[in-house]
Amino acid sequence: MPEWVIETEALTKRYGAVEAVRQLDLRVGAGRITGFLGRNGAGKSTTIRMLLGIVHATSGSGRLLGTPIDDARASCETRRRVAYVAEDKQTYPYMTVGQMIAFTRSFYGDWQPDVEARLLQQYDLPLRRKVKALSKGMRTKLALLLALSRRPVLLILDEPSEGLDPVSIEELLQALVAAAAGGTTVFFSSHQISEVERIADHVCVIDRGQLVIDTSLETIRRDFRRIEVGFAHEPPRWEWSDDDVGSIRTNGRQITIVARRNVDAMIERAYAEGAVTVDASAISLREVFLAAVAEQR
Repeated sequence: MPEWVIETEALTKRYGAVEAVRQLDLRVGAGRITGFLGRNGAGKSTTIRMLLGIVHATSGSGRLLGTPIDDARASCETRRRVAYVAEDKQTYPYMTVGQMIAFTRSFYGDWQPDVEARLLQQYDLPLRRKVKALSKGMRTKLALLLALSRRPVLLILDEPSEGLDPVSIEELLQALVAAAAGGTTVFFSSHQISEVERIADHVCVIDRGQLVIDTSLETIRRDFRRIEVGFAHEPPRWEWSDDDVGSIRTNGRQITIVARRNVDAMIERAYAEGAVTVDASAISLREVFLAAVAEQR
């Protein structure tokens, strides 16, 4: 198992004049649950499709489990170790659930019947019902069963909770945590920040096709802060390294800073600039995300 299950370097995809992904340098570590956050249209799905060879990159390079994504023969074998759950949960609609499971099972010599049986019972999937008659939540559960029964090295999911009800979302998140506990690396795209914050170890935020945040949830909880600085006079112009600051907003005599690190140094500088009040508080992933994408506007 390589240290990085996903690596890209200057990965770019253009559709005519539109650059869906721009110079993307992405690293996803083994053994983690990594959330891939971004607004709709940010480039998440395009990135995943390039990694899986579904679409070809315009330029740049990438590796999946150490194998170049543009090596068709090698990546075909790599994909046997990677399970993918697409946003539309595509399966054959004319098959029954039982037929779909049997069909998929036939391709994998390492299929785990015990996992299949456990998930069938847990998800309460109706074996005789046709796939096209399943609800979106049931189709998600079927897609997860097909993926997890293989015990993949890497599980990639594209907006897996899209259209699901709260109960189905809860079951989905529990399934991802269980998969990670069993040794599977999980990489899932989402624009639902609360889901990522609940289960992810690491978060990558993409906006307009570019990576704007790449850090652990532990680092956000430990180091990231919102700093509210109040002045009795017109606030001074505040400049700081982009590595240290996610965003700076001035409103009248108050400056609000989303700090990524060096909080103590910022507080010291605020007082040196004549601040009368300085308040630093913990920040949520939602605030970090909003600051990161606002910075790109």
